[in-house]
Order: sequence, then C-alpha cells, then structure tokens
Amino acid sequence: MIIWINGAFGAGKTTVAGELCRRLPGAFCYDPENAGYFLRRNTPPCCRTPDFQDMPLWRQINRQILSAICRQYSGPLVVPMTVINPQYWEEIAGELVREGFETEHFILEADRQTVIRRLKKRNLGMLWREQFALEALDRCLAAFAQMPEAYKIQTVEKDPSRIAEEIAACCGLELPPDRRGKWSQKLDRLKTAISHIRIG
Repeated sequence: MIIWINGAFGAGKTTVAGELCRRLPGAFCYDPENAGYFLRRNTPPCCRTPDFQDMPLWRQINRQILSAICRQYSGPLVVPMTVINPQYWEEIAGELVREGFETEHFILEADRQTVIRRLKKRNLGMLWREQFALEALDRCLAAFAQMPEAYKIQTVEKDPSRIAEEIAACCGLELPPDRRGKWSQKLDRLKTAISHIRIG
C-alpha cells in the first residue's frame, strides 16, 4: 500500500509521515524530493527547471523507484510530497494504480494564515525557502479544492499523532498506542524536521 500525503508546503506532511512511520509496523518513508535534489546536482543547467517537478525525468524516476519498492517490499510505503499538477499526479500515482498498487491519497488542509505561520517556524530564517513556499501557497490551495479523489483531513489545532491515526484508520490500518511522553514526541518531531532541512 502507498500512503501518499499531499498538501501545501507547510501543511505538516513530513511531520505526519514521521508519526506514521514511527508507529505503523513495517512502514517506510520515501521522499520524492531527494530525486529532485539529485537531478539538480547531477545535470547541466540547460536540463534543469526552477521547480524540479517540471522535469519529466523527475516524474519518471520517482514512479519507477516507487514501483520497484512496491514489488519488493511488503510494508506500507509513506510518501509525503506536494503534487498539484493533475498531469504530474497522473504520470506518477495514476501509473502506479494502473500497475496494480493500492494507492491512498490524503490532502492535509489548513487555512492560509496557519500555513504561513508554520512556514515561518519551519524555515528558520531561510527566506528563499519561505518565499518559494509562499508563492506556491495560493496555487496549492486552489488546486486541492478541485481534487475530489482524495481524503481531505483538516489539520488546524490537531496533534500530528491524531492526524496519523485518522490516516491509518482510513487505510484500514491500526496504529499501536503512542506510549511516548510529551517531550519524547517533541524530540522525535524535531529530529524529523532537522532531517528534512535542505541547503540547496
């Protein structure tokens, strides 16, 4: 099963994916962004685009990697990635469904002000990252409003653990009780956030 967690930049995808993978036995988190950073570092400038999702090779690579993992790995595959272009979604997730892989699509929702507040907290002063996310925000919110074939989960004032439990329930999966203390949860989420920091 592929559990694709979609949503605007700053919606909480990475945090919720981390919660799922910590609590869901056998779950593995695959981050399609890594393929984008690889391509940026290993292709000449003429082959790159400002948004690596616009590179056909990025979409091909991620579909092929996801397909290969699904053929060899039996556990749930958690994919936190913003995709708002219907054509790109079809090229990746649509093809995976046609290959026979069960793909559950979730959109994490939050109002504009909440997302902006999260972005400022997440980007830790890296204004170029914040600017990119802010420029994409309105496009994301408009696109998700037109995506009916997805579970939409409201995240405002919701703990990531609760969101993870909602996603698991929608997939017919049961998470074991979260026995971590409050500070252990915060430390785990901080580790997830730090692991997701990108320099360029």
